[in-house]
Amino acid sequence: MAGIYLHIPFCKQACHYCDFHFSTSLGLKEQVLQAMRQELALQQHYLNGETIDTIYFGGGTPSILSVAELNELLETVYAQHTVNPAAEITLEANPDDLTLEKLQALRQTPVNRLSIGVQSFHDPHLQLMNRPHTAAEAALSIKMAQDLGFRNISLDLIYGIPAENPALWEQDLSQAFALQAQHLSCYALTIEPNTVFGHRVRKGKFSPADEERVARQFELLMTEAKAHGFLHYEISNFCQPGYESKHNSSYWKQVPYVGIGPSAHSFNGVSRQFNLPNNSKYVQALAEGQLPCTVEELSVEDRVNEYVMTTLRTSWGCDTRFIQEKWGVDLVALHAPYLQKIATQGLLRQEQGVLLLTEAGKLLADEIALDLFLLQEEA
Repeated sequence: MAGIYLHIPFCKQACHYCDFHFSTSLGLKEQVLQAMRQELALQQHYLNGETIDTIYFGGGTPSILSVAELNELLETVYAQHTVNPAAEITLEANPDDLTLEKLQALRQTPVNRLSIGVQSFHDPHLQLMNRPHTAAEAALSIKMAQDLGFRNISLDLIYGIPAENPALWEQDLSQAFALQAQHLSCYALTIEPNTVFGHRVRKGKFSPADEERVARQFELLMTEAKAHGFLHYEISNFCQPGYESKHNSSYWKQVPYVGIGPSAHSFNGVSRQFNLPNNSKYVQALAEGQLPCTVEELSVEDRVNEYVMTTLRTSWGCDTRFIQEKWGVDLVALHAPYLQKIATQGLLRQEQGVLLLTEAGKLLADEIALDLFLLQEEA
């Protein structure tokens, strides 16, 4: 099994928190899409003939494309690869793009999962983040998609937004559960240096929410998700049973994938590739028949550390037996005192060699993972 990620590097406007690669100018859109089709052909053998089980349109804002443009990319994928008839095919979308006509047309495509960037159901928060839609548009787009037969819908929400009223996050969650989506991806607002929020923080014009409030909002998220029957299968991801994101789960399970488009990443088990985060240079390279990527060979330490970082965030946990069998590293022996300490603190438990974070441990997931990383001489 394998996956394909298609990065669509265009947006109508720049969200104030976003540091992904995108452009608000559509001048190169046709050339970039043509270059992506060329890259698909050049990368045809990257996955060694593995059947494609997931296809993911990310960005940027993939819903900015016409249905005809989406279909052209999908046709190229199907021409180059064997695609599982039951493949999960996800389109990230902004609510303002999901008009009735667009949704009706999407129903005629292979797209069978929508990831809708709601972010908040509170209009002042949407305006603060420079989102291009309103709360009403978000709710309407979800209901229209459901009415047209989309049965696998994920909503993106952001918490940790500075606000005087702490009840706003609770209201966002209440609205999300009321809309009966199958999946939630919820992220704490992170201030990245090269974003509008980052510039405002440096100028003293914007103050992030305090860490204690963010932690309490995450705890509320876990409590409410559980109360509504959602599984907390990854730190930021919750779903009704059977509706895990197969594509993102593949990342966390070390399944190979190829990334197509400017700034896209690829992974084949032993190395990573990173495409140029520059639209014009990406187009030029593909026009010359060159892959616009940098290859990074992964050491044993890299592979173990990545496995620890990703799996520790999941409900299936970090399998130390797998690490020992695959890479010859006894993680438990290397970190026995530390593992004992955080287990005593109620942050982690071990079940038959699998490390699992408790709810308290999930608040410190990245810190714990870093403490378990291998140093160069430990592999």
